[in-house]
Amino acid sequence: MKNKFLTILLVLVFAFSPLSTALAKSENGKINWNKKHGTPEFISGQLTNASNESAEEVLYKYLDNSKDKFKFGKGNAKEAFKITSKKIDKLGYTNIKLQQVYKGIPVFGSTQAAHIDKNGVLTSISGAVIPNLDKHDKLKLDKKINKNEAIKKAQEDLTFEPEYEVKPEADLVVYYHENEARYAYLVNLNFLYPEPGNWNYFIDAVTGELINKYNNLKYGKPTKKPTSGEDTVGTGTGVLGDTKEINTLLSNSIYYLVDRTRGDGIETYNANNRTRLPGSLWADSDNVLNDSNDRAAVDAHHYAGLTYDYYLNRFSRNSFDNKGSLIKATVHYSRSYNNAFWNGQQIVFGDGDGVTFTELSGSLDVIAHEITHAVTEHTADLIYYNESGALNEAMSDIFGTAVEFAFNNNPDWLIGEDIYTPADPNDAMRSMADPTKYGDPDHYDDRYVGTADNGGVHWNSGIINKAAYLISEGGRHYGVTVSGIGIDKMTEIFYRALTQHFTASSTFSQARAALVQSAVELYGANSAEVQAVNDAFDSVGVN
Repeated sequence: MKNKFLTILLVLVFAFSPLSTALAKSENGKINWNKKHGTPEFISGQLTNASNESAEEVLYKYLDNSKDKFKFGKGNAKEAFKITSKKIDKLGYTNIKLQQVYKGIPVFGSTQAAHIDKNGVLTSISGAVIPNLDKHDKLKLDKKINKNEAIKKAQEDLTFEPEYEVKPEADLVVYYHENEARYAYLVNLNFLYPEPGNWNYFIDAVTGELINKYNNLKYGKPTKKPTSGEDTVGTGTGVLGDTKEINTLLSNSIYYLVDRTRGDGIETYNANNRTRLPGSLWADSDNVLNDSNDRAAVDAHHYAGLTYDYYLNRFSRNSFDNKGSLIKATVHYSRSYNNAFWNGQQIVFGDGDGVTFTELSGSLDVIAHEITHAVTEHTADLIYYNESGALNEAMSDIFGTAVEFAFNNNPDWLIGEDIYTPADPNDAMRSMADPTKYGDPDHYDDRYVGTADNGGVHWNSGIINKAAYLISEGGRHYGVTVSGIGIDKMTEIFYRALTQHFTASSTFSQARAALVQSAVELYGANSAEVQAVNDAFDSVGVN
């Protein structure tokens, strides 16, 4: 039964071990300690006094004064952490994102997020630090191979000759693996033929050894296109037989599935049952797309627009990267392909085999799920393994469901029910209201702890999904009663945590602390919203 959860997003392989945490109070805040590293993974409270100094100086001074906690080794905080972004949100908080570095080289997976309020008070810092890097012997060795040699080592591991979508790249990082830090090249090999892959390889920069690898393709040749024309509105029939309006572009008497009304646009392509992306830009002669072959394209185009509208109207987010970037969708990918995915550049949908799936673009929550993977990639960038990977999956389920409710598109708390097992209308891939209905855990004590499904990214997402459902709808679970606050407040809290407090390696415990902090910032420390988050996570056993 569990194998079906692998059909939307490809199982990836990456060797992080689950991180456990403990909650403690310090003299200047509440601390979640990461037991693996012995450093804080979340601290909240009035961590500093009010200050007229810049937010950066407030943060750096706090880190320097807390060096015994964060254990970032010799030197000061400015040498150990690089600021990657700084933004002021609608509540007046300055959100600073950090990347841990060692001698100027980024430490893979070690990112942090901090909040300073309008009075210059540091109120939270999230993300465990890899401690005492200066004590790791392998970081004292000289690098002996270059980027090109590292790329060659990675390519030698493949059992086929791919056709690359993106030129292979290699970046030097500090890689912490199996309790050991070393210099490594992070090599990315991105291709679609002979099978989709977005592989990350870690090659030892001293020995050339392959340390680790994982496929970063999240399942969920450019075509010449018109550069001018008239924006029009056509109609089409979707996968389930419903009629809907679609934004098109009229150029030289041909209507293209190009929507120029949203950001840099939405474009829908036809792979023609091949595996080249994006395929050919979808074209029609009369702006009425009601042939059977049109249906997957109609839904992909329409639902991508709704997802764009949801993020813009709900969170003022302009496309997945908040920069208005073009959203590309391709349908009719391969033959009888039981999958959909975000490959780091676009969303792709198979037609299904008619038994396990029908056309996967026919489900609004599936399209919103895939686009949310892109949102996550451009915000917290949750590593797709173990608990951070399960959080990644849960974010896509939560916001996929939220988009259904926002547009009253037969909303429910099921995932993929519109296109999964078309012969059984009562089936679905997952249930947020009752994860156990489809074999997923709804309590931390029952979590999957093996290596399959990338450490249970789909299965264990049920724990977070259940908490989100309870925060929204309320209920009694494992003896704990939760008073629901509604889906709008629930998603407001999750979105703030995802975009401002989650970090690349966030655990479930860190996520709880981040969600509580988000609720405090939005609604107040003694609010019903904070109580709902705490009660929900108590009920699913996440401390």
